[in-house]
Amino acid sequence: MAELRESTVLNALTEEQIDHILQGMADGFGRQQRSPVLHAPSEAGLDYEDVTFSARDGTPLEGWFIPATGSDRLIVVNHPMGFTRSGMPTHLEPWRSLWAASGNGFEVNFIPDLRILHDAGYNVLAYDLRNHGLSGAANGGISSSGIFEARDVAGSLDYVRERGETRGMKVGLFSRCLGASSTFSAMTRFPEAFDGVRCLVAPQPVTMKTIVGRRLALVRVPAERLDDLERRLVVSTGIGFAPRAPREWAKNVRVPTFLYGVRDDVLTEPADVQTMFDNIPTADKKLRWIEGTTRRWDGYLEFQRRPEPMLEWFERHMA
Repeated sequence: MAELRESTVLNALTEEQIDHILQGMADGFGRQQRSPVLHAPSEAGLDYEDVTFSARDGTPLEGWFIPATGSDRLIVVNHPMGFTRSGMPTHLEPWRSLWAASGNGFEVNFIPDLRILHDAGYNVLAYDLRNHGLSGAANGGISSSGIFEARDVAGSLDYVRERGETRGMKVGLFSRCLGASSTFSAMTRFPEAFDGVRCLVAPQPVTMKTIVGRRLALVRVPAERLDDLERRLVVSTGIGFAPRAPREWAKNVRVPTFLYGVRDDVLTEPADVQTMFDNIPTADKKLRWIEGTTRRWDGYLEFQRRPEPMLEWFERHMA
């Protein structure tokens, strides 16, 4: 027992180390390091067009339109926080150091996902959310967990309806993590934007307080310091934990919705995703757990590894 206590003392963080971790995490939401758009659809042999359009508040958003000749179906793709439409270079610094402690120090490349959607007969619009990738800066550069990003999701649907060859197409949404929260938020604030949207696939939704709490635990910051982190977060972004509310926004999801995620993800709690699923009022919904891993990034790569359940969902609702 004495040896255990000695080990605990030796492994305890100093106040200076804790302060550095907390401030770094708060600053990351206030002026996060943008990931580069490292890949392009041409790497998978896809023809595409660079496009730009406006969010509901005028923020310029950059994306790709990938046509599927003869198809009247389109998927709008929304990415996770810190990612871009092309993925996340977590095999490179400084991103690797941010995520390696959770086992996620490897690259996620979303280009294969776009190829799978295209080959299944879908036109694709993939774009960077505000303050990510090549899209415009807005709201002081902060990440708001879906509050302001909801304007981007609504803007992408406006663009689809205004663009000549996509006007009138059947539309589905593929929204991961921050993309999922932003979609839930947009359904709450701009419900008219989703008129005619056929379905949603939402991998890895997460409540911000849950994921930052788990990240602190992984680097041995005491749980009671979560309140300290929130105070710093408010100073950095003006937004605490409570307004970042995907569980509440899920109550306004009115389209057929398929959620999936890593059950034993070290960065989340299964109850978080389960609560969002339970709160979705539509009867046409599905929750699927990914087993056998604790790495969150495996959830982001699930579609390119085992796309059949998600493609079946899109096909059933967009045929």
